[in-house]
Amino acid sequence: MNALWIAVALIVAGFAGWPVTSLVFRLARTIDDKADAAKAAEEARRAAEDPAADVTVDSPHAETQGVDGELTAAPDVPPSAGSAVEVPAPTQRILRGGAIIGVLERLGVCLAILTGQPVAIAYIVAIKGLGRFAELKETPVAAERFIIGTLTSMLWAAGTAAAVKVLFLS
Repeated sequence: MNALWIAVALIVAGFAGWPVTSLVFRLARTIDDKADAAKAAEEARRAAEDPAADVTVDSPHAETQGVDGELTAAPDVPPSAGSAVEVPAPTQRILRGGAIIGVLERLGVCLAILTGQPVAIAYIVAIKGLGRFAELKETPVAAERFIIGTLTSMLWAAGTAAAVKVLFLS
């Protein structure tokens, strides 16, 4: 019977932790978006109140008003000449393979707690951190996602393992 509960704990910790981590990422993004929007609104309010902000600068390719009142393109730019078809820059995915690493991390943390070897959790975190060090050093966004994901995964796995151990294995 213990083997069944251990298997259930590993499945719940390893695979049900993904939606939980995903939810926490969405909540963090929502909080960041709200903070960014509030900051932008504050900057816009300050700019509107700033008397020095009333200066207007015309761009070199701005539209001009002709004598007859219709809008025309600037004389040095042909009306149909837009920029050449711009190829979008390839986007770099942040922390590739995170979902698989997260599952393995949760399985390892759960197994470490169920077997009474909590020191193994330190090894898991160390291996994960060393594997991501270069990417985390270069990209602050990646470091933030790493911390949020790691803490969420570890708390889910530890909570699952502790609940199974206390309720069913003691």
